[in-house]
Amino acid sequence: MTTVKTTPGVAATEREDGTLFLDMVRRILQQEVAPYYESWEEAHQVPRELWSKLGEAGLLGVDLPEEYGGSDAGPDICLMIVEEISRQGFGGLTGGYNIHSNIVIPYIERLGTDAQKAHWLPQMASGEVLGAIAMTEPGAGSDLAGMRTSAQKVDGGWKINGAKVFITNGILADMVIVCAKTDPGAGARGVSLFMVDTTLPGFSRGKSIRKIGQHASDTAELFFDDLVVPDDALLGEAGKGFGYLMQELPRERLGVAAQALGAIEGALQLTLDYVQDRRAFGQRIADFQNTRFTLAQVRADLDMGRGYYNQCLQRYLAGEMTAVDAAVIKLQLTEMQCSCIDRCMQLFGGYGYTVEYPISRFYVDARVQTVYAGTSEIMKEVIARDMLGRAQ
Repeated sequence: MTTVKTTPGVAATEREDGTLFLDMVRRILQQEVAPYYESWEEAHQVPRELWSKLGEAGLLGVDLPEEYGGSDAGPDICLMIVEEISRQGFGGLTGGYNIHSNIVIPYIERLGTDAQKAHWLPQMASGEVLGAIAMTEPGAGSDLAGMRTSAQKVDGGWKINGAKVFITNGILADMVIVCAKTDPGAGARGVSLFMVDTTLPGFSRGKSIRKIGQHASDTAELFFDDLVVPDDALLGEAGKGFGYLMQELPRERLGVAAQALGAIEGALQLTLDYVQDRRAFGQRIADFQNTRFTLAQVRADLDMGRGYYNQCLQRYLAGEMTAVDAAVIKLQLTEMQCSCIDRCMQLFGGYGYTVEYPISRFYVDARVQTVYAGTSEIMKEVIARDMLGRAQ
């Protein structure tokens, strides 16, 4: 077997603890995920106990301080884990892990009060509490200013009404960070964030949404009907939610980029193995020039993508990664993921279109990457506005 020789999370694997975490996540995935993943895909969600197992292994909230149940390992380790889950073809698990560990936990660590962090973070690190974040609505996706979910101030708390859709971990989540309008007349400046305990009266979930890919990632519509949360459920300051969302975009989009890199590498490895084994017209598929050129282009794309990813990761760790950097890497790597995996799948011929061959799962799992966390079109708008603004 020819191995794709790339280095996941360069900043992470240069450290001893990075190698230890990589070995650990590979062992857990092989023991606790690989034997059961097909059945989870058919059930359209992973079992709730898996999150407890990941917590017991120390893989949730790895960059949290030890006082909150983490390992103080750094964001690069968390992103490395995201990439490895994706590389092994578990796209439905990758999305849920990314939301819980790479998005929700950092939001609370950065914005929460000492009491909020002490309450939620240890439970999230252990897997006792599974997190989700609810931004998208049936009538408002990337346009947060068009949000209709509202939070009205009442005695001792806030009353939330509205609905969210396409929420990853929505079926199993124990706590959801909900974006809601607290000042309807202020547009994006009137958005606030709330940590909603899903056991509260007034919270309900729709049926799991069936998708063309990432089947094991439970995705749901959430409803809030006169749901009252206490004052201490407000995350950060009222009216500053949009700004908080923008601050966290670099890490969120790095997570999506890590998924893309992992998936490209995983798909390329499958393809290398297949074309060296499969024969046609008296020779290996690998011996056709078209095959060799296709594989070379995918490898070149992968290496170039990893180079920019590592550059952005270093900027993020130094506190220098911008929203435009995040838009560029999200646009380029997710579009690259779709095109690279499409080219790989083509080399499988008819077998690539069957569910028996894992390349087909890489293919369908990739498609949503250009949609969530900001569509490719929105990424282009962010980049273009930055360019035109500087030119004026």
